[in-house]
Amino acid sequence: MKKIIVLNGPNLNLLGTREPEKYGSSTLADVETLCKDTAKRLGFEVEFLQSNHEGPLIDKIQEAGLAHRAGTVQGIVFNPGAYTHTSVALHDAIAAMSGLPVIEVHISNVHAREAFRHHSYISPVAAGIVVGFGIQGYALAMEGLAQKS
Repeated sequence: MKKIIVLNGPNLNLLGTREPEKYGSSTLADVETLCKDTAKRLGFEVEFLQSNHEGPLIDKIQEAGLAHRAGTVQGIVFNPGAYTHTSVALHDAIAAMSGLPVIEVHISNVHAREAFRHHSYISPVAAGIVVGFGIQGYALAMEGLAQKS
């Protein structure tokens, strides 16, 4: 069975307590449960990783790219958090894994927030983007990713 990799960047471990007026009251454990349930419904396994550091995220992107080429990974659902707006390294890791579909997800509508959040280094190399649907955006991203060949 193919896997969908779900990656979460910095501070997403604080979901449920960090600015609930922007991010809601759901926790990262709730996101993981939603992703597992969605993956099962879609016929995939799911692997879940959150890191406050770029290195483990880059390593997982590279690993997923190789697994995608081998036919064992469908792609990545990625909420890069603040790295969205700062990380050329994550952009380059995704670009280097050409053919690996990555769906960028944001819980809040980043385009309705501070101006610095309007730019994404991830979007130009993403296969799709889901913003502003709360944690349900992860399920929407997984459904889209399931349609990618």
